[in-house]
Amino acid sequence: MSYDFSGKIAFVTGGTRGIGKSITEKLLSCNASVIIAYNTSQKDADAMCRMAGADGKKLSALKCNIADASEVTAAIEFIENNFGRLDFLVNNAGITKDGLVLRMNDEQWLDVINTDLNGVFYCTRSALKLMLKQKYGRIVSISSVVGMTGNAGQANYAAAKAGVIGFSKSVAREMGRKNILINVVAPGYIETDMVSGIPEDMKSRMLETIPVGRYGTTYDVASVVCFLLSEDAGYINGAVIDVNGGMY
Repeated sequence: MSYDFSGKIAFVTGGTRGIGKSITEKLLSCNASVIIAYNTSQKDADAMCRMAGADGKKLSALKCNIADASEVTAAIEFIENNFGRLDFLVNNAGITKDGLVLRMNDEQWLDVINTDLNGVFYCTRSALKLMLKQKYGRIVSISSVVGMTGNAGQANYAAAKAGVIGFSKSVAREMGRKNILINVVAPGYIETDMVSGIPEDMKSRMLETIPVGRYGTTYDVASVVCFLLSEDAGYINGAVIDVNGGMY
């Protein structure tokens, strides 16, 4: 389904690859103006901006480490100064540093928590200040099925993604009366670089846990995100939408 987001300003963190890239492309196809945040992938961001510009779409890129509160604040201030408003925030950026808990060092734990959970807090807090001024906003955060099921070797990632759910449900209760809706999308196994690096025998075992018999696509996730940003989802708040083919 296609929506008309003409005049809407969207900020997508981690918007240069995987799920974030598909979300960005879907928003652009719906006529939104999109700002993507990247940390290390400037080449990918520049390529996306050139391609979008050639197609007449409005795409901008900001270098922003979402684990740094001051950089997030500066990014939102840039959006306000240059675009005047912020309608949509998609908290998508995330990292993994897998390992069994007994072997996990402090850096592996903190890096994932700081990006995948604290980054969602920093971006949401800064965006809300602008959304409250305009009395409108939609925020969708990307969690994960492992935030609900747990996963051996991913205690840091699972903890962060579970935290995103609890955080979002809490903020949804705070902001619902302000015409600001907060929701979560929890993907299962999606065809991204992360999944492509898994050994084939393990991928076959993973596939057996998915009732629909296939991995999800980044488009599957992007479509649900855009639905939640649309007026069709105007009475959905504090929800967690599973996009996992029925595995959980």
